[in-house]
Formats: sequence, C-alpha cells, structure tokens
Amino acid sequence: MAIEIVRRRFISALVGAAAAWPLAARAQQPTKLPTIGFLGPMTPAIMSPWTTAFVQRLHELGWIESRTLGIEYRWADGRSERYPDIAAELVRLKVDVIVTEGNAPALAAKQATSIIPIVFALAGDPLGSGLVAGLARPGGNATGLSIQQTDAASKRLDLLRDVLPSLRRTAILANVGNPAAVLEMGEVQAAARTFGIEIVALEIRRAEDRRVQSAHGT
Repeated sequence: MAIEIVRRRFISALVGAAAAWPLAARAQQPTKLPTIGFLGPMTPAIMSPWTTAFVQRLHELGWIESRTLGIEYRWADGRSERYPDIAAELVRLKVDVIVTEGNAPALAAKQATSIIPIVFALAGDPLGSGLVAGLARPGGNATGLSIQQTDAASKRLDLLRDVLPSLRRTAILANVGNPAAVLEMGEVQAAARTFGIEIVALEIRRAEDRRVQSAHGT
C-alpha cells in the first residue's frame, strides 16, 4: 500500500511538472506540438505500468497524446552506457521537457542540455550526485523527487546486524556507473568500519558483469 501511494504521488508530481512548461512555446510554434522526451532506463515492458499511468494523468490534465502534445519515447533497455546517446538525441529533437527516472539517466540528460527542463523520479541522492544545487532550491534545469536512500544506508546495515549478530563480513553488489549507488556504497562502508564489519565491494558496470560475478560464485 505504501509503495502504491508513493507511486501515485510520484506520477501526479511528475505529470504536473512535465505539463507546466510555458504556454508561450506553443504560441510561438503553432505547427509543432509541445513534446515530452521520455528517457526510459529499462524496457517498455518493464516500465509499462509507469508510462500507462503517466499518459493517463496527462489525459486527465487535458493533454492528449498526438493531439495536444507529443511524446518521444526512447529506451535504454537496462544499459546505462546508452543514456548519453539517448539524451543527446532528445536534445537534437528539441523536445520541450525531458522526463526520466533515476540518477544516472537524469545526469546524462543534464550533461546534454542546460536549457531543456528535466524532471526525474526517485533519484537516490540528487544533491550528493550533483543533479541539483539544493533540495529546497534545486537551481539549474533539473527537478524531481528523491527517496534519499543514501541516508538510510547505514541503518539497513544496522538492521542486518540485528538479524545476524555474528555478522563480520558482507558483500556489496553495486552498479558503479550509477552515482547514487557509489554514494550509497560509501555510506555503507563508513558504517561498516564503525561496526567492525568487513565489506567486499563487487563492482558492476554492465549487464555482462553480473554473469561474471555469478560464475565466480561471488
């Protein structure tokens, strides 16, 4: 239930921000529909519940796809190395706003443009990763929602100690291409030193790396 509430709040906030670009843009370009560039980090199938709810909420606000606005969907299929190219393509298409989810694709979009508004969802630590200048006043051209998972990293390790009091060594499997994951790993390692726990860091950069780690039994 809590996850569903967060998801609904996110969708409402995301749609509201994405739909709020200046109406003057439409007046200046009557032949071009306002266009959302949707940078999907995963596959269309995985993100289908989100995109369906997104389009539905736009409809409720009076924005009809292909009639009053356009949506350019681009999918990274779980491959973070594709984010910069997709972001650059959306900029070339001159979309009016870029919508995405997560730190890494949002950072790729921010590196591609300092003008087009960027709305991100569920960023782990937008301040620490450099997405925004401040939580109260984001500044720049990026805004969105944060789950502040970095702040809870040490607490999760503490809870693990409650379950396994004899815990002395544990591993972290993280995508080091994701700035939020790097920040979270640092928080866990700092907490582990306090607790006297050894951390084995297993770094993932590509989907293939996961299979390598599994093959080695780590």
